[in-house]
Amino acid sequence: MFKVLSSQGHARLGIAQTVHGSFETPVFMNVATAAAIKGGLSALDLEEAKCQIMLCNTYHLHLRPGDSVIGDLGGLKTFTHWQGPVLTDSGGFQIYSLAKMRRITEQGTEFSSHIDGRKIFLSPERSMEIQSNLGSTIAMALDECIAIPPPSREYVLESCNRTLRWNQRSKAKLNELNRTENTINPNQLLFGINQGCCYEDIRVDNMKALAQLDMDGYAIGGLAVGESREEMLRIISVVEEHMPPDKIRYLMGVGLPGNILECVGCGIDMFDCVIPARNGRHGHLFTWQGIRNLNNQKYERDKLPVDETCLCPVCSEGFSRAYLRHLLRSGEVLGLRLMVMHNLFFFNTLMKVIRQNIKQGTFEQFARQYTQLLDRRI
Repeated sequence: MFKVLSSQGHARLGIAQTVHGSFETPVFMNVATAAAIKGGLSALDLEEAKCQIMLCNTYHLHLRPGDSVIGDLGGLKTFTHWQGPVLTDSGGFQIYSLAKMRRITEQGTEFSSHIDGRKIFLSPERSMEIQSNLGSTIAMALDECIAIPPPSREYVLESCNRTLRWNQRSKAKLNELNRTENTINPNQLLFGINQGCCYEDIRVDNMKALAQLDMDGYAIGGLAVGESREEMLRIISVVEEHMPPDKIRYLMGVGLPGNILECVGCGIDMFDCVIPARNGRHGHLFTWQGIRNLNNQKYERDKLPVDETCLCPVCSEGFSRAYLRHLLRSGEVLGLRLMVMHNLFFFNTLMKVIRQNIKQGTFEQFARQYTQLLDRRI
């Protein structure tokens, strides 16, 4: 499904072919947790924002409206009208984020629903069943994302070995489901997930074992959850050396533009993060000059667009910083929509420019110029 077209250092330009269309890498996946981008954006808006892949959340959609409901309606593509590739996470991140509401065993994880308190059991097999009902292009194997700092090295090793077994069970179950009559997407792909906190040897051993499973792609999980930037880059560099070169490499939950540039330089192909939508809803907008906070009073009478060089619908249509600030302070939903649209367009444009620079052999120079600049506050 994946081919590397060119590279500069560890940075890679690639293309992936899927049953739901192709996408170029490096790529940023726009997070639609509950099958919608928070801020009032639809699938049609994602097309206008130059999105290539939409990411949805298995746990949340299982709870509401129910994966069987979405399955009966034809899967996420029919449900949302998004026609491009879709990746669904496994629910593994909720093992981390709902730590006070769950119990982990070898068989899986039992949650208390954050909505109504009812018991939810998620095993590798159940996660695959839910994702098969959702009909996503790419499913993720179930894993445990471990908190930082971890309880102990012993716990990390035990958890990683269990996650490896969950990866094996996820693959076996999805292979079975893909052969089932009337399955929504019989060509559903599966990515494995590497874990190990910040222990280099555990990470490497886990990645070597994962590579033997011959999955469709590989993710690095359990980073950007409290460790330092230096630790994150160190672990990525250590793990990348042992990731199959002919498979996609996905860093889960990252991040800021500067993080993305650094991690592309470490060999990462795919990213996802809630930052562009979440920050946009709070008036923090990304530009080629840095991050602009429209809450600041200096924008009260500012007639300029968010970024004079930006071609997004918000900037090119002439919505001013002053108007967006007014919408934000007035609590108008239109403000959320316009600011999230700008941020998503910026992130997808950034990835396009990154790909162009890899192709031209100028990525390292580009990264040096923009890594710190894009994350600075104006």
